[in-house]
Amino acid sequence: MDTATRAGRREWAALAVLMLPLLLVSMDVSILYFAIPFISQDLAPSSTEQLWILDMYGFVLAGLLITMGAVGDRIGRRTLVLAGAAVFGAASVIAAYVDSPGQLIAARALLGVGGAALMPSTLALIRNLFHDEKQRATAVALWTTVMTAGISFGPVLSGALLEHFWWGSVFLVNLPAMALLFLLAPVLLPEVKAQRPGRFDVISALLSLAALLPLIHGIKELARDGYAPLPALGVTVGLVLTLVFVRRQRGLDDPMVDLRLLGRRAFGGPLLANLVAMVAIIGFAVFFTQYLQSVLGMSPLEAALWSLAPAVGPMAAGPLSGVLAARIDRAYVMGGGFTVSACGFALLILVRTDSALWYVLTGGAVYAAGLVVAMTLANELALGAAPPERAGAAAAVLESATELGGALGMAVLGSIGAAVYRHDMAAAAPTAPAAARETLGGALAVAENSPSAAGESLLEAARDAFTHAMSSAATGATVLMASAAVLAVTLLRGAGRAKPGAAREEEAVAVSAR
Repeated sequence: MDTATRAGRREWAALAVLMLPLLLVSMDVSILYFAIPFISQDLAPSSTEQLWILDMYGFVLAGLLITMGAVGDRIGRRTLVLAGAAVFGAASVIAAYVDSPGQLIAARALLGVGGAALMPSTLALIRNLFHDEKQRATAVALWTTVMTAGISFGPVLSGALLEHFWWGSVFLVNLPAMALLFLLAPVLLPEVKAQRPGRFDVISALLSLAALLPLIHGIKELARDGYAPLPALGVTVGLVLTLVFVRRQRGLDDPMVDLRLLGRRAFGGPLLANLVAMVAIIGFAVFFTQYLQSVLGMSPLEAALWSLAPAVGPMAAGPLSGVLAARIDRAYVMGGGFTVSACGFALLILVRTDSALWYVLTGGAVYAAGLVVAMTLANELALGAAPPERAGAAAAVLESATELGGALGMAVLGSIGAAVYRHDMAAAAPTAPAAARETLGGALAVAENSPSAAGESLLEAARDAFTHAMSSAATGATVLMASAAVLAVTLLRGAGRAKPGAAREEEAVAVSAR
């Protein structure tokens, strides 16, 4: 191996800098979960406004990822990181001191703009910092671990801050990290952009936003409330505009998304693997946290802290994936990761209302570890398959698939669980109010206002029904993971073979450390 291609301390220090915005951007997806009651008391949002406060950040983030990836390839990825940090920091200050729900929704949208600028740049720069495949695999493993850990850590940090400060503190926590990024990024991060990027197509940018926003919003609404004409129309419009976007890319000399790249096994296969992994992670997360809080009776902060325990699995599995991939075809390692994940979900099929906490957490740790192995290698393989000058756009497509996978997870696994819960409650408590037969949260609210004996009976039935629903969702996730394992080996065998000693050429890329 030519030592000139291997990263040194400067590159690893640069990676540490990139982890700062990644952690905060992923945390902001979930950091408001505990703050909403305080925001509701202070700003008095309507139910619709409350939903937009929670969802606006993720919708804008998902809708702008592809556009920002293309922008970074043209103006420079370090420049986009700094611009994203500026927007994210300013939006954090605005969000902390708003005095109306509308202002907070707008601030959350601005946070999404900043997050969309930061996310693809952090992954794309790894492609440029680490030319050696083994080192890049380790770097991508760390990136994947930090991203997944941030989503889990958000509620914990939120709960800890709200114990001592007002709700705006959950936004101000972003500022020190963004300030540190501003100080270190110009010193440690290279400026990377394509030499001949071509014309930026504004129509494609608008189409990508117009396609992803209604698609993801519609899927989430259908998963949360069941069928309704408006969300169904949103999904339809999103799919139609996606087809229009794809058709336009085919006719452009410099497309925002290179469709030839999507046709490569080494990119399209990992893209599908990432999407499937996020279906399982996000689709099952709502059951896991509700089980800890509403079935085992933990406080929100206590549940959030215990939900961090399964993160031990991914922390160990991330680095291990790189070691295995250096010796074994990545397709088999990814297939093994999905198989391990299937085993973790299979353990959770057996969970009951009186199951030991250690058993539930073990199942969570096993499935999370397997998924991190699969996602790490999927990201690394896809990033290595992308031309260096297209790394930003490729990273954005990967992350867009991640966002879409999360929405699909809520729809697919959420629908399975909801159907089982309603069926069991219709049999066990047919005379209970409709709210109690629809959701566990509704049953808890009804039980609080019922006589003691009737309330306890309703709670017992609701907890049994919810646990059965979670078991059914785990069954669906087990089948999905087992299928993903077969697909990973079938689609990627050979394409994911480790190539020690072969460094990728970084042609058509201008790199200058300023």
